[in-house]
Amino acid sequence: MRIAFGSDEVTALTEAVEAELEKRGHEVVRVGPPAGTAMQWAEVGRRVGEEVARGDADTGVLFCWTGTGASMAANKVAGVRAALCTDAETARGARRWNDANVLVMGLRLTSPEVAKEMLDAWFDTLPDPEEVDNIRRLEGG
Repeated sequence: MRIAFGSDEVTALTEAVEAELEKRGHEVVRVGPPAGTAMQWAEVGRRVGEEVARGDADTGVLFCWTGTGASMAANKVAGVRAALCTDAETARGARRWNDANVLVMGLRLTSPEVAKEMLDAWFDTLPDPEEVDNIRRLEGG
């Protein structure tokens, strides 16, 4: 799976999650920031969203300090359903009931262990077919 990956800064958590994704066999496309630099959360959120919306990535994984700003920025891109998740159950629900396509995590409170649990839930959960009408409403349809 091709994953758009971004954060406003490189941290131990982002490095651990990127390594975990690669270990699982995913192709990780880092859209920000370049190594050794920082990037504005609004810019990286938009870029991850655009990669997913264009179909250049199957899903996105995105970070900022709280996760809130990056998720807001990604959700400004048509076709993106970014979900700020704090645990595996939230990630599972975001996929199941909302067909979320960008997983967002906060750098401040997410541990590498919890991030791995969220990745498990994210990749193991498919959208619930009974939620199609609700998901369509998210797109304005």
